[in-house]
Amino acid sequence: MNPYVLAILLSSLGLGTTLTFASSHWLLAWMGLEINTLAIAPLMAQHHHPRAVEATTKYFLTQATAAAMILFASTTNAWMTGEWSINDLSSPLANTMFMTALALKIGLAPVHFWMPEVLQGLDLLTGLILSTWQKLAPFALIIQTAQNIDPLLLTLLGITSTLVGGWGGLNQTQLRKILAYSSIAHMGWMIIVIQYAPQLTLLALGMYIIMTSATFLTLKMSLTTKISTLATTWSKSPMLASTTALVLLSLGGLPPLTGFMPKWMILQELTKQNLPIIATTMALTALISLYFYLRLCYAMTLTISPNTTNSTTPWRTQQAQTSLPLALFITAALGLLPMTPTILMLTT
Repeated sequence: MNPYVLAILLSSLGLGTTLTFASSHWLLAWMGLEINTLAIAPLMAQHHHPRAVEATTKYFLTQATAAAMILFASTTNAWMTGEWSINDLSSPLANTMFMTALALKIGLAPVHFWMPEVLQGLDLLTGLILSTWQKLAPFALIIQTAQNIDPLLLTLLGITSTLVGGWGGLNQTQLRKILAYSSIAHMGWMIIVIQYAPQLTLLALGMYIIMTSATFLTLKMSLTTKISTLATTWSKSPMLASTTALVLLSLGGLPPLTGFMPKWMILQELTKQNLPIIATTMALTALISLYFYLRLCYAMTLTISPNTTNSTTPWRTQQAQTSLPLALFITAALGLLPMTPTILMLTT
């Protein structure tokens, strides 16, 4: 892609998200979301592969549907209350429509069906943008309106997403689909706690972005998109395979890695709110997700592909890609748990 075109598209992505962040008016927020969608579509279709074009079409249709629902919900709210401000979302009908539209935007279950299919059709870097940056603007709107939305709806969306995210990933062999289900499960964790402690949602979102970026960049570095080719990583670069296994366990939420922090704090908050059954359900659904992360770790570090030698092949380890962002994200994905007391102090 032409670097000038790429610069325009990436700056439009930034502009769309910033516009949604800064807006207090429904139309401006909607406009930001639309700019975001239109800016990422050419990035998704840039390889002109039939699968990429199909993924772009699916993504565009779902996002357009969600945007139309947001516009309809905000118009309904303005008609009933005479207010266009985001904070004055007092109509229950508009509330429910709005939350459903944003759930469709970020891929929460039960409106998650587009997410694995779209991510499977994209290259890894565009998939990374879709899994991380594209979640920011909708989450900004959800956080602003969470107090007006029915708590039961948020709880159902959260539990369904963690269940579907864990259950859906069990049977997959494609890494991008596994990461899509991982994304759905993490979104569920963020949504379940948003009505009690929005700051924990932001913390979980930040940690999710760090860990997912580390995973996508690792797969990009090792040129891997299937579980079967993960087994060749060990003989190419043992160090990368070791750190990737730890990053995957961090995504699963195992101590003493970074991913344990948001899960621990969310479970603690749910227990404080006298919701032990919901907290237990969330902890059990995390175990289902942990199974497929362990499956990836097993394929990557404990098995060796029959077609490769047992020794490291030095001629295959030379990489033209820059590894500084990968190193930074892996360090953050593995070592931020000691920061928990500081974050607790900031969030309470």
